[in-house]
Amino acid sequence: MALTQLPPTEPSAAAYEGILRRQSARESAARTYARSLPIVPVRARGLTIEGADGRRYLDCLSGAGSLALGHNHPVVLEAIRSVLDSGAPLHVLDLATPVKDAFTDELFATLPRELAESGRIQFCGPAGTDAVEAAFKLVRTATGRDGLLAFTGAYHGMTEGALAASGAAPSVRVTRLPYPQDYRCPFGVGGESGARLAARWTESLLDDPKSGVRRPAAMIVEPVQGEGGVLPAPEGWLRRMRELTAARSIPLIADEVQTGVGRTGAFWAVEHSGIVPDVMVLSKAIGGSLPLAVIVYRDDLDTWQPGDHAGTFRGNQLAMAAGAATLRHVRENGLAERAASLGARMLERLRRMAGEYECIGEIRGAGLMIGIEFVAPEGEAGPAPEGHDAGAPDAWHRPGQEPGDNAATGPLPASPVRAAAVQRECLRRGLIVELGGRHSCVVRLLPPLTITDEQTEAVLERLADAVAAVCRPGRRIPAPSTPKEAGAASPA
Repeated sequence: MALTQLPPTEPSAAAYEGILRRQSARESAARTYARSLPIVPVRARGLTIEGADGRRYLDCLSGAGSLALGHNHPVVLEAIRSVLDSGAPLHVLDLATPVKDAFTDELFATLPRELAESGRIQFCGPAGTDAVEAAFKLVRTATGRDGLLAFTGAYHGMTEGALAASGAAPSVRVTRLPYPQDYRCPFGVGGESGARLAARWTESLLDDPKSGVRRPAAMIVEPVQGEGGVLPAPEGWLRRMRELTAARSIPLIADEVQTGVGRTGAFWAVEHSGIVPDVMVLSKAIGGSLPLAVIVYRDDLDTWQPGDHAGTFRGNQLAMAAGAATLRHVRENGLAERAASLGARMLERLRRMAGEYECIGEIRGAGLMIGIEFVAPEGEAGPAPEGHDAGAPDAWHRPGQEPGDNAATGPLPASPVRAAAVQRECLRRGLIVELGGRHSCVVRLLPPLTITDEQTEAVLERLADAVAAVCRPGRRIPAPSTPKEAGAASPA
C-alpha cells in the first residue's frame, strides 16, 4: 500500500531536517524511539500521525501503549478543556478535588470486585516506574521483609528498584523465576508441560530450606510481558502463582502498566485468569495520554505512616480528567471486548501470513497487544543491519548447533537484524511499529482500541508488504510446541 503524500507543512522541509540534526546533536545517547523512527510529528488524530515532511503514518506504537483511544480523541480533549475553562488548579499535590474524586470513582468501577470493595489508592506520579517503586516500598513496609520474586524477561521501569526486578539487570535483592512461554520455553518443552515445570520450579524454590531464598516481600508479574516480547502468561500458571503466594502470605503485585484499560481484550489482563492480586500497578493509558501513575492495593497492606511515600507531581488534574474520560469511554463502548475480537482476527491473519515465511518463528498476543518473532532460517544469512557488514551474524544459534545444521531441533535463532529491517520497511510504507523481546527480534503492534476495520486492513497490508520485502517466501518450520494464546497452559 503506497504512502499518502501531502503538501509540506510547517515547519518547512529544511527546518524538518534541522530539527532532526539538532536532536541528534543535543539529546543524550540514551534516546531510543527517535533512532528507529526519524520523523517529526506535527499533527495527530486517532491512529494517524502527520510528520513535518507532510507524510502520514499509521501509529501502532500508540505512545508505548499509553494512547488507548489514539491521538487527541475528542472525549479526552473535551475533558482537558473542561478543566482548563473551569479555573480549577492544575497542581494540587495530594489534596482532594472533584476531578480527583471523579477519576478515583471511575477507576474503582473497573477494578476486580474484591479489590475495589476494600482497596486503597496511592497517587504516585508521574510514570509507571514511580508506581513500581511505590509498590515495592508498600510491601516491604507491610511485611517487614526484603527481597522480591520477579521473572526472566520482565520489564518494570527505569529506576533502580524497577530495573532490579526487570530481566536485564542483575540484583542480589531479586530472585528470578522462569516465565513460561511456548516458542522459547526455558525448559525446552513449551505448552502445558512447560508451564507446569515453571510453576513447580517456583514452588520448590519457596519451600526448599536450602534454596537460599528467604520468604520475600512480594512477587511481581506482568500478565503479559510487553517489552519481553508480547508473552501472555498461561492462565493456569498465573492462577498457580496466586495460590502459591497466597498460601505463603507473599503479596502478589500485578504490573498492568501496559496491559491495562482494555489492551489485552479484558479491562485488566488479570481478568483472563480470574486472579485478584494484592497490588496493581497502573499507568500509561489511565492518564488518557498524560502522565499519571497509581497503585491500588488491599487495605490491610496500608501500614504506611503519613509522609512515608510522597511526590510533588501526583496531583495532575489534567491527567486525572483525561484519564477518567478514557476509562469511561472504554467501559461504556465495550472497547475491551472489541480489542478481543479484533485482536483474534488479526492473529489469525498474521498466522496465515507467517505460514508463507520461514523467517517468522511465532505469532502471539492477547487482544490488541501482538508480537511477531523473527528468526534466521537454516543456512540463510539475514539482511545486514545498517552500518554493518553483510555477513553480520544474528543473535545466537541453538545449543550445539552449527550454522546450516538442519537436523537440530528447537526454535530457530533469533534475528534482530531481520526484525529491524521489517521495522524500517514498515516506516517506509507509513506504518509505525516497535521492537522488543529477547534479542529485540519481536515486531510489536499496539494500535489504539479505536482502530477501525478499514484501518486494520491497511495496517496488515503494509506489514505484509514490509515482511515480503525482507523475507524470502518458504515453508515455515513449526515450533516444537503449538503456540497458544493467554491461558492455554494449566500447570495444576
